[in-house]
Amino acid sequence: MLQHLPAADRHHAAPAPWLSSYFLFSFADYHDRHNVHFGPLRVFNDDYLAPQNGFPQHPHAEMEIVTLVLDGEVTHEDTLGNRTTITAGEVQRMTAGTGVAHSEMNRQEKPLHLYQLWFLPTQRGLAPSYEQKELDFLSRHNNELVPLVTGQKVLEDVVYMNSNSTVYWANLGAGKEIEFRTFPIRLVFIYVKEGSVVVNGVALGPNDQARIGDENTVRMIAEKDAQFILIDLPASEANY
Repeated sequence: MLQHLPAADRHHAAPAPWLSSYFLFSFADYHDRHNVHFGPLRVFNDDYLAPQNGFPQHPHAEMEIVTLVLDGEVTHEDTLGNRTTITAGEVQRMTAGTGVAHSEMNRQEKPLHLYQLWFLPTQRGLAPSYEQKELDFLSRHNNELVPLVTGQKVLEDVVYMNSNSTVYWANLGAGKEIEFRTFPIRLVFIYVKEGSVVVNGVALGPNDQARIGDENTVRMIAEKDAQFILIDLPASEANY
């Protein structure tokens, strides 16, 4: 079963002159009781930040927060003592656990584009922690699903998180195909950054979503050169 959500279905929010956000799930002042989460994926925000602006320090708890930088760079500071810069092609994970506060700022003279994903944790009550890795996911790999963040320790050269989920990135050339094996007890979420890709017979364009469940195979064929994110998720866990 595949649910196709076109780009126009995203909720657009511009709470400040420097911020333009597209919420794929209920977030902040936007609430739709039919669109709160997909498995443990609780938040997926597609954010654009103007130069010399950003999110001042604010707290989080009991959430796995993943940031993928697509263009520009983020200056991150947190109450764990981390002071880092995350550039395009890098991946950041913050386990909020029992509580942490952080800020995410665009200190550059160019706009910043990022995805921020929140996952409900598999295990609660963990100490807060932080990880960041250069994976060059925007250009290094072609025509394959590249794991970026996972809770499955069998994968290497990835960022680890406290969720039974895996975030993949794909740069798929026109006419190329990827087949992803899954199970009816898993969910698959796809969000297209650019290009056009046909997923199990349904065409997705830029900023379209596919939410897939009760399948054994997800087949993706690029009609045009495409970049997209695919997230493998559990369909049912006790804590959400």
